[in-house]
Amino acid sequence: MFSIKSPKQYSQLPGIRARVGELISPLANRIFIISSPAAWQAVNPELENSLAAAGIRYQLAMLTTECTEVAIADLTAEMQAHGSTLVLGIGGGRVLDTAKAVGNALDEVKIVTLPTLAATCAAWSPISILYTASGAHQRSQPLSQMPELVLVDSEIIARSDVRFLKAGIVDALAKWYEFQPYQRHNPDNLALNLKALMARQAVEVFAQWGEQAVLDNQQGQVTPALEKVIEGCIVLAGMANSIRDADPTPGFAHAIHNRLTHQPELHDWLHGEKVGFSLLVQSRMQQPDGQPDAGLLALLRQYDAPLTLAPLTGNRREAIQRIAREVKFSPASAARLPFEISPATLEKALLATEIG
Repeated sequence: MFSIKSPKQYSQLPGIRARVGELISPLANRIFIISSPAAWQAVNPELENSLAAAGIRYQLAMLTTECTEVAIADLTAEMQAHGSTLVLGIGGGRVLDTAKAVGNALDEVKIVTLPTLAATCAAWSPISILYTASGAHQRSQPLSQMPELVLVDSEIIARSDVRFLKAGIVDALAKWYEFQPYQRHNPDNLALNLKALMARQAVEVFAQWGEQAVLDNQQGQVTPALEKVIEGCIVLAGMANSIRDADPTPGFAHAIHNRLTHQPELHDWLHGEKVGFSLLVQSRMQQPDGQPDAGLLALLRQYDAPLTLAPLTGNRREAIQRIAREVKFSPASAARLPFEISPATLEKALLATEIG
């Protein structure tokens, strides 16, 4: 028995920001918008004009912090006071996760997400990731309701810094490298095989279109290659992340990522960049000789993922030992993977990244 959670509708189109009012009006006429200053600027004036044309009243709240419990509680109370029946999240992962969590906290409130970056699958994913105010990972919050609509304006994403697209590609690639090892001991698990199938499809999309999409993003051009890669980052990665059964298959590289968020020195790394470095560490742990998978290493280099840790405060060796000790991963999940997971093996793999 397993479940698949997905948005009710996914629409990807250049300039769709100018149709948001038309698309939302059947759902609500009084809405609460959560965005960030940069994202709000990116979608306007077209989005505001579309809301006005559709007769939709809205209240705008700018998220200037991480997706935290405090931010979610404050925005939930603000939305209740406004009397809105739909929350629209416009922005990157932290904005979308916050908007989903706010909508999830209120009965009979619909959720719509409009990602302005393709850096994660947050627009689709059935969880919100909560952080501390300083950006350290706290926990994942499962959602009981999914977005009614995911609206993706590929024109906005084409105008964004290509660093975000590269990070999104790496984060999506991670799904394959994290899920596939579970198949070694669980070859007949349907939910796992479906997750791996979606993840593998993303890998193939990036192999065919990734290089061209990066070039097109650098030129600010919406092209078939960029459209397909955006779909890989949001749809395929989101679908892979949305299939759940009784036997959890958490990504080990994401567990390493979660601990890395507690290092202030790495706060400037994007989510996908931390995940990319963590994939490298996982790959070293998987291989008997400690050498990373050559194909993965080539992909990490292609998309500019960091291959060694940034300078760390204090004694570097002790800091790395502390990271290795503090990575949290379920023993039950570790037992289902075909390589040893322990502080010692993790420390060895982390140290190996120091010498290339």
